[in-house]
Amino acid sequence: MAAANPAKSLQDELTCSICLDYFKDPVSLDCDHNFCRACITQCWEGFATEISCPQCREIFPQRNLRLNRQLRNVVEAARELRLSSGGEPEPERLCEKHKEPLKLFCKEDEIPICLVCERSKEHRDHTVIPAEEAAKEFKEKIQAHLKTLKEEGEKLLGLKVSREKRSQEYLRNIQTERQKIVSVFQRLWQFLKEQERLLLAQLEKLDKEIVKIQNENVSKLSQEISRLNNVISEMEGKCQKPVTELLQDVRSTFSRCEKGKFQQPEEISPKLELRLSDFSQKTVALMETLRKFKDALPSALETKRGGFLGTFRQVNVTLDPDTAHPELVLSEDRKSVRRGDTRQRLPDNPERFDTRPCVLGCEGFTSGRHCWKVEVGGGRYWSVGVARESVGRKGRTSLSPKGGIWAVERLGGQFRALTSPATLLPLSRFPSRIRVCLDCDRGQVTFIDAGDEAPIVTFPLGSLPGERIRPWLWLRVGMGSRLRLCP
Repeated sequence: MAAANPAKSLQDELTCSICLDYFKDPVSLDCDHNFCRACITQCWEGFATEISCPQCREIFPQRNLRLNRQLRNVVEAARELRLSSGGEPEPERLCEKHKEPLKLFCKEDEIPICLVCERSKEHRDHTVIPAEEAAKEFKEKIQAHLKTLKEEGEKLLGLKVSREKRSQEYLRNIQTERQKIVSVFQRLWQFLKEQERLLLAQLEKLDKEIVKIQNENVSKLSQEISRLNNVISEMEGKCQKPVTELLQDVRSTFSRCEKGKFQQPEEISPKLELRLSDFSQKTVALMETLRKFKDALPSALETKRGGFLGTFRQVNVTLDPDTAHPELVLSEDRKSVRRGDTRQRLPDNPERFDTRPCVLGCEGFTSGRHCWKVEVGGGRYWSVGVARESVGRKGRTSLSPKGGIWAVERLGGQFRALTSPATLLPLSRFPSRIRVCLDCDRGQVTFIDAGDEAPIVTFPLGSLPGERIRPWLWLRVGMGSRLRLCP
């Protein structure tokens, strides 16, 4: 059966599945799939052996790229055909009524007419000029408009430059504040360590004094107990003797009993108790100072950041294995995901993505302000964002807000927002960690470079009457690619 759209089918056959553009220097793999040489080289970057086809996932022991000259020639011919189809001279237009060339222009009706139309009753009293003259007038008017538009463009360009300068100034200020914060916390850390050392040394000295008093008291009490036991034994033996012996040395016996009275041991002095109480007060005061610092810091940071990040609640996100595509492998703690080398045998439950290698987070949100961080590292093909609970799991889901997905992605050397169509984001560098800030109350999600806290892009979520929004990750091509949710 013939294809419904032969031109579309031909274009698909001449398009690289990685860059989605016409093949450039096409090469064939051992599985007969074709890619641009640059695209497949980037895809295999970092892998010396055990490389695979991004399309069918067949594994090859070594790189074997064969130049497909026939496909290259067909692509060049298609490209030249497309260019030539738009460059042919336009045929002269004829009057639909009289089939004569449209060489005149009616100013009243503002339409081109022929010589027969000029003599007709319809245009007899109208102002008619040659078409070339009318085209000249219109060209002059268009050029005047172009001048105005160019001036407006120059103004916008100047505004763009000034905004970029202002953004660079803001970034420099952020860097300065970052250095200040690091310096302040380093000094604070050194101060706290010094206070800890001094207080612990004083407590150690007090501890030794109390232990010394305790040991002396134990020694004295032991001596008293031993002496008292000796006196008791002597008195008991004296009571057992005959009367004549019992009455001998009575005064000496009573004298030894008097000496056996209990001697109170030395107690901890009030001075030591006062010192111990002083340490307790210092500890309470230090804890109160830390509490005030802890309460004041978020407020200060919120003011510094324009009241944005300080109002979001950091959440602990884990990945839902029931939604993971069979080619994705989750870690035991469900905090990271990587692209496997084979398709796992997993139950095809309704929640699981079956076409695109995606996975959802276990957590879902309908209200409040929440944020989490995703570590993307140096990966070149990935997407990070959020999705509706009702996002399509089967077939080729639309990767855009229309399909229930709001995300940013890196596609090789490009960084884009997944709008429809995708929007290129001009960043000075690729982020290694992304902070996702979901504001259900305002109905928007913001992506931030977690390295310097610079905003990347904000999406409006639209109408979401009670539907849960969940974290969403997508790993494209590249065996061994990994995304990790920061704790």
